[in-house]
Amino acid sequence: MAAGCSGRAPEPTPGRLNISDANAFSSGPIQSACLVQRRPDATPERCGCIQHAANRTLSASQQQRGLQYFEEPHLLQEVRQSGTPKNERFWEAWKTFAETAGALCQGV
Repeated sequence: MAAGCSGRAPEPTPGRLNISDANAFSSGPIQSACLVQRRPDATPERCGCIQHAANRTLSASQQQRGLQYFEEPHLLQEVRQSGTPKNERFWEAWKTFAETAGALCQGV
């Protein structure tokens, strides 16, 4: 990934996928949670791509909160249906994350 003068990669534009995202791989809490589940499609490459999508769309605290949903996905449905403003904001962020991961990681 190309870095600017600061040594950091440019911030992605939310909702827009860049060519450099096609095979992106990151490590972090979402990647670890993905791998722990040992689902057939949970390869290191795919889980790293999913972490990359999380880095683009979720704050660190949202990533930490989301770890429990890898182990107990039914809890996410409770968040979606709760109707509290905090849960509504989280649900919208998580939905954007899922859509981004689906677009970025398809075929990985």
